[in-house]
Amino acid sequence: MQKKKLNILGLSVSQTQSGAYALVLAEENGDRRIPIIIGPVEAQAIAIQLEGLKPPRPLTHDLFKNMAFAFDINVSEVIIYKLEEGIFYSELVCALGDDEVRIDSRTSDAVALALRFKCPIYTNESILEKAGIVMDSEGESPVDFEGESNKQGSQSEFENYTENELNEMINEAINNEDYERASKIRDELNRRKK
Repeated sequence: MQKKKLNILGLSVSQTQSGAYALVLAEENGDRRIPIIIGPVEAQAIAIQLEGLKPPRPLTHDLFKNMAFAFDINVSEVIIYKLEEGIFYSELVCALGDDEVRIDSRTSDAVALALRFKCPIYTNESILEKAGIVMDSEGESPVDFEGESNKQGSQSEFENYTENELNEMINEAINNEDYERASKIRDELNRRKK
């Protein structure tokens, strides 16, 4: 199998399934995109890592990483190896000393772990042919956790707060484990820095 590297393009609210999210992976040296429907918990785990938020207690994927490091196990890559009846199948390629172990994983969990281990995500040409879509240049704007385009000038519910108030609010949101709210506040703070 010739591996094709994928990068995370973004997360958005699923247009086809209520309460679900679409994780969009982009072919590194091409223009095909793979949309994968994932649950809200996994979307939150991915968004937290993409936003650089630090929860006060480890989430499940952080716990997995901490345990792996405690036992000197590293996830070296994630491979999305099969697409069957609309379901993507993935595996974690783990290194333990000189040994390589492959562990079956849901794709959403595998991507959340790839972000934490800072390892590459791969697939194969067959999956890109089956599931890959080509977006026109207008459909390429990055999306945030809520699925809104990151366009300048969009009104924010936090625009009337001072920077100090926003920093207090983001800390409170993280302590309350309200990562969606923290992500929105972080977006407002980043918008002001531009």
